[in-house]
Amino acid sequence: MKPFPKSDHCDGWSFHNPASYRLSPPLSVPPERPTIEPGFESIFSWQRSLRPGWPNDVPTQEAEPFPQLAPGEISASFINHSSFLIRIGRDGQRPLAILTDPILSERCSPLRHVGPKRVVPPGLAFDAIPAIDIILVSHCHYDHLDRPTLRRFGRRDGPLCIAPLGNRRHLRGLPFSRVVTLDWWQTLRFDPITITAIPALHGSARTPFDQNRALWSGFHLDTGHRSLIFAGDTAHGHHWTEIKKRLGAPDLVLLPIGAYEPVTLMQSVHMTPEQAVDAAVLLDARHAVAMHFGTFQLTDEGYWEPGGRLKRYLAALGKDFSWFVLPERGQCLRAP
Repeated sequence: MKPFPKSDHCDGWSFHNPASYRLSPPLSVPPERPTIEPGFESIFSWQRSLRPGWPNDVPTQEAEPFPQLAPGEISASFINHSSFLIRIGRDGQRPLAILTDPILSERCSPLRHVGPKRVVPPGLAFDAIPAIDIILVSHCHYDHLDRPTLRRFGRRDGPLCIAPLGNRRHLRGLPFSRVVTLDWWQTLRFDPITITAIPALHGSARTPFDQNRALWSGFHLDTGHRSLIFAGDTAHGHHWTEIKKRLGAPDLVLLPIGAYEPVTLMQSVHMTPEQAVDAAVLLDARHAVAMHFGTFQLTDEGYWEPGGRLKRYLAALGKDFSWFVLPERGQCLRAP
């Protein structure tokens, strides 16, 4: 018996990105730079020759205080990389607290002393983060599913953990109250919100032997008053149009803008800053926030490049910087 239901993104054993969601044609690249399918061999070969390292003396700032929230209102505090603290106001109770892809570790790696090391501290320290009700894990890559960080929050708070299909085995042994795995478009109600797993264009593996054996996704949160999309890790594609068609335009969308060079290797799994803006336009988002930049050097672009490209593209389109925010670590934003 096959472990997963067959679908447009699963053959029953492993997962793939549907052809209907992929860009066609992909980004234009010079013929001397043929597109490479990302895999352990190609990524390992390229990472041995990464461009000079990022700075390790980036100034930090004090985290912004958490705002008071009316029932159904949403705030999102940027911690680092793809980690946000999302708070949702509830009537007569403390706000619901949700973490996305939390990583507070020094490295995103299976090894303690080898692998990408953070260049800046988290925008919120562990003790500054309130009791967590839900953790959303978008996929199993080490910079998104960080077991040491998940274990710390599990032991302290015992939250519910929600992840895409196939990721239960990567979460085994962690002290969550419950683990729920969802296929794309499946929903879970956790009063006062409805959580929907949404498509992303990416891939998964934690070893050379489990390529695409676990699904990847983003998440849509609907409070009945406001909605938020956490896009997870994704390339640009036609899935944005389908998400808006099914779930409507979000009030706030958290979109990745980094880890895109070399484009020949990364364009099938990550977005450029310009593509992230185009995604926000396709979603008709009221506001967007950048993520997946400036914490771990995963690819070739410089530390300041994603933010610079984002601002230049917004200016070229005549868009205000307050519409698509490049957040500081610890900055708190509210869904309008």
